[in-house]
Amino acid sequence: MTDTKHTPYNIREKKEKNATYRSLIRAELADEIFENILNMIVIQKRYRDKDFSAKELANELQTNTRYISAVVNSRFNTNFSCLLNEYRIKEAMHLLSDKRYTDMTIEEIGLAVGFANRQSFYASFYRIMNETPNSYRKKHQPVK
Repeated sequence: MTDTKHTPYNIREKKEKNATYRSLIRAELADEIFENILNMIVIQKRYRDKDFSAKELANELQTNTRYISAVVNSRFNTNFSCLLNEYRIKEAMHLLSDKRYTDMTIEEIGLAVGFANRQSFYASFYRIMNETPNSYRKKHQPVK
């Protein structure tokens, strides 16, 4: 029997990729796309839409997905999906620790912040926070 380390939720290590198109984007265009991504994701909170994709973002910004990918990778040091999930988890952490949301189930919170289902919410939360949403809530929820 081999000794393999089992990780919950089937989490894989992030692989470094070197895509040549990343260096081909003009700095001015990259700055403009970066500002637009911040606006769409952070200000408008588009991450709450479970179907929001890099393709949809590229269409709305009238650019292409490779440029979106290049800017997200170089400016945020992650990929588009992980970027959305980071913002979703930040909001979920707020909801899980706010007494106004004690009546919401963990699954409802996951759906409210943009996850398509309970499994993807738990897996992303565990990957980022190294604990389950339930244990986070128990630690951070104010006593009634």
